[in-house]
Amino acid sequence: MDSSSPSKTISPQTVDAGDPSVISRYEEALTELEQIVARLEAGEQSLEQSLQDYERGIELERQCQRALDEAERRVATINEPPAGETGRDEPSA
Repeated sequence: MDSSSPSKTISPQTVDAGDPSVISRYEEALTELEQIVARLEAGEQSLEQSLQDYERGIELERQCQRALDEAERRVATINEPPAGETGRDEPSA
């Protein structure tokens, strides 16, 4: 990975605000993480480059986890019954 390229990390504040870009960047982060894993598994890099990749991989893993947490929160919000409803069909008396 080119260390001069800007990192697209996601702050926890962004997740709390419900920013949909958090989720849209998940795929991009996962793709980069998969590339890093492949490079590390190949074992053809210097120790320094491997350490840099490892650090970036940890950052991407955390970014992906925040995106998954945000997606889970959004799904839970969607599935909540509207106020005043129990979410179950109650038999009429």
